[in-house]
Amino acid sequence: MSRNTGLFAAALCAAVLGATAHAEPLAAPRTDFGHPDLQGTWTNATITALERPDQFDRLVLTEAEAAEWERRTAGFFEAIDNIPEGGLQAGEDVGGYNSFWMDPGTRALRVDGEPRSSIITSPSSGKLPYRLGARIKLINFMGNVINAFDGPEQRPLGERCVVGFGSTGGPPMLPVLYNNNYQIVQTPDHVMIHAEMNHDARIIRLGGEHPPAQVRPWMGDSIGRWEDDALVVETTNFHPGQTFRAAVKHQLLLSPEGVVTETLRRVGEAEIKYSFEVEDPALYTEPWRGEITFRPADGRIYEYACHEGNYALPGILAGARREEAEESGGQ
Repeated sequence: MSRNTGLFAAALCAAVLGATAHAEPLAAPRTDFGHPDLQGTWTNATITALERPDQFDRLVLTEAEAAEWERRTAGFFEAIDNIPEGGLQAGEDVGGYNSFWMDPGTRALRVDGEPRSSIITSPSSGKLPYRLGARIKLINFMGNVINAFDGPEQRPLGERCVVGFGSTGGPPMLPVLYNNNYQIVQTPDHVMIHAEMNHDARIIRLGGEHPPAQVRPWMGDSIGRWEDDALVVETTNFHPGQTFRAAVKHQLLLSPEGVVTETLRRVGEAEIKYSFEVEDPALYTEPWRGEITFRPADGRIYEYACHEGNYALPGILAGARREEAEESGGQ
């Protein structure tokens, strides 16, 4: 082969490979009734939290930064499995869970192949844009959770097995410390998203109208529609009991009048790109947005037995009654 012919062949190969790398994603697989197929069991587990840690000043990390972050996280979970040299001293915290009971993920979130420092993409700070009054409300909520023991109604919804911790069931659907799996099932006129934690099931009807304002179910009222190959879901009518949502990786507020718009798009055999926007002018100075990648989960979702063996809630209340009795001198 002549030198010119070889150069031409190399250039042709480079052009083909370049075109392939920038080609549009393959068309989403279809259900029997013609809708884009989102069905399956997925996970959004990641070490990336909702808001950006102060150690990072931008959304997209380098691969080296992501690898170091992942290494430090792995070291943290290894440490909680090991008793310190010399053992624990009297009065020291024995810890709640070892890492066997946790499943937060091991890798930084990657969206469009880029390692991310936060789920939030807008504002550019990666922080929730609270109004001053909303930030005070958040602090008060957190104080009440720590110090309110008069009855079970004051305890967080996750402790009471009403809905999952934080915003795991959504919307928006955010990762937590464990149980980050979701099962999606579709029919011609509905999409069901079943969150592993607490078996929270969102029944999203395709088309229709939202109910009157006084109808406020847990996780709100969701209406979906198909736009090209994406499922777009608008949720309103949130239950006032879900205003405060707190978990290890996120703390946020969402008022009953807030609106969450989600987009789920199949971008490959092994990936759903999930993006969302929260509009809640009573609490935030501007709408805020985020992106997460859902990947196939290994295995199936098993029963989430919350009330069975839920010794924490009666233990917390019993401990509070004991303290009250001691303070009153047993009266």
